[in-house]
Amino acid sequence: MSNGAYATLHEQSLRDPEGFWGQAAEDIDWITRPTTVLDASNPPFYRWFPDGRLNVCYNALDRHVIGGRADQAALHYDSPVTGTKKTYTYAELLDLTARFAGVLRDLGVTKGDRVLIYMPMVPEAVVAMLACARLGAVHSVVFGGFAPQELAARIDDAAPKVIVSASCGVEPRRVVEYKPFLDEAIRRSEHKPEHCVVLQREQAPAELGERDLDWATLMHPDAAAPAECVPVQSTDPLYILYTSGTTGKPKGILRDSGGYAVALRWTMPAVYGLEPGDVMFCASDVGWVVGHSYIVYAPLLTGCTTVLYEGKPIGTPDAGAFWRVVEDYGVNSLFTAPTAFRAIKKEDSRAEHLAEHDISSLRTIYLAGERLDPDTYHWATDVTSRPVIDNWWQTETGWPIAANPVGIERLPIKPGSPTVPMAGYDIQILDEMGNVAGPNHEGSIVAKLPLPPGTFPTLFNDDERYVSGYFAAYPGYYLTGDGGYIDEDGYLFVMGRTDDVLNVAGHRLSTGSIEAALAGHPDVAECAVIGVPDSFKGELPRGFVVLKAGVDADDESVRERIVAELVKRVRDEVGAVAALKQVDIVDGLPKTRSGKILRKTMREIAAGKTPVVPSTIEDQGVLDTLTPVLRANQS
Repeated sequence: MSNGAYATLHEQSLRDPEGFWGQAAEDIDWITRPTTVLDASNPPFYRWFPDGRLNVCYNALDRHVIGGRADQAALHYDSPVTGTKKTYTYAELLDLTARFAGVLRDLGVTKGDRVLIYMPMVPEAVVAMLACARLGAVHSVVFGGFAPQELAARIDDAAPKVIVSASCGVEPRRVVEYKPFLDEAIRRSEHKPEHCVVLQREQAPAELGERDLDWATLMHPDAAAPAECVPVQSTDPLYILYTSGTTGKPKGILRDSGGYAVALRWTMPAVYGLEPGDVMFCASDVGWVVGHSYIVYAPLLTGCTTVLYEGKPIGTPDAGAFWRVVEDYGVNSLFTAPTAFRAIKKEDSRAEHLAEHDISSLRTIYLAGERLDPDTYHWATDVTSRPVIDNWWQTETGWPIAANPVGIERLPIKPGSPTVPMAGYDIQILDEMGNVAGPNHEGSIVAKLPLPPGTFPTLFNDDERYVSGYFAAYPGYYLTGDGGYIDEDGYLFVMGRTDDVLNVAGHRLSTGSIEAALAGHPDVAECAVIGVPDSFKGELPRGFVVLKAGVDADDESVRERIVAELVKRVRDEVGAVAALKQVDIVDGLPKTRSGKILRKTMREIAAGKTPVVPSTIEDQGVLDTLTPVLRANQS
């Protein structure tokens, strides 16, 4: 590790968090400037800038219009699934947001009320989020198309006064009608919203009921008087975001207003190397934390231009979709999930589509949301000739825990590592006894308290679960739930969820290390490793791989050769102790809509259990096809 700018900055952020974040808060416009930076009187309930007052929407829109960016593009909407493109300037986005805030105000929404947003990737979703922030209301975005029972659970937990939805979502091969799902969810829920505002889309207009109101009618210039910004305390909530895969009572991550604004504004130049006027393309969904932070809030708080993309990395229309967007809008920074690049690599391993587009504006590529395997890193680096930067974080933290701080000091990249902890994160590795592990020793990844601003101050209406779920295991530390190690240079390696650690004949092995060996095979597009029960060794690893396009997976001799090579790779790179003998070649792996492979679900099926399949699953058919393979006896 160098003793350069990054090390100096990180050390300062831990030694003097009040001084460090007090300085960062200068980049936010406050209605009442905070005199206290950190209230640490009631751990783990830390409060940042507790006596400050601000409005997050003002910081995202109004101040840029006032400051001379009125005619700059704020948002490019690009929808290959509907053939639609539209650009909104800061002035236009402010006008729409202020008018929709007026709509919500006229429907009785006031500071502290919840508004649930159930929409596809359309500009109106961003407008609705910002309009809530303008009023001091608390938004909770739920993926458009979520199943009624999951949506009902979130309606009951958040108790929204108003729900904002759309008539449908548009997928590459189908149109998904949202209104029947919404109606059924409200029927099932104990809490009933007072109104539902519905954006009618021409692909499948919805029939409106008694509580339903038409977006276009409400937003007519003669009907909607704009609303001004409502001041809120820094510690007042901005949004609730429910974590994927929750069972029973949903777990609502609560985000405060001031700390989040300060942290996100700091990350744009420091972590992503982006300044006002730059263009960021975050190929995620506003239903995920990545979409909240880096499609909506961080770019707009900074005065950047953000791209809202309603499409896929492949199939809309081909594996060159991302490169076309980069060229069309002069994108400087692309942020997506490793699974997107694996999909592109599978369809276009020679990057022939990339060669058709001018990506000269692109400075950096960021990948997050799951472990970035070295093979995907190398492929993306080789074909784009751009720095491919891993970053690791969680819904709970709201912004990167570990990354490469390119705006401060671009550190050497180590494949498989998201590089180093960011400002305010005191990351340590604890062994099973709770002792700090030495370099290169795997254990639980924890963060010493206090967490930096922007991270979750609690769970919505559930302080008890906040403490028991995140802080009880190691008092004084935040338990990330991930395992890994820190090397001799201070680089963090995240090897997967702690429940993805195998115990093979007393040897603890991370599935990540075995997956890295499998992913390095030239014919493998993506892979997953799970542990299955074994009466002799306790657990044995079992591999599942998807082959690249063009490999003849139907030829039995080809399959046998690849499997033999994969078993040998794991033996050579991880060691005989890994004891990997069974690798199945499959057509696809079950994933969430953000690209996380459902390893826990696969493991439960392989163990003969009936899993609770996460509501965020992308394609149930993939899991159904894989289930007989998972249940088959080991060879």
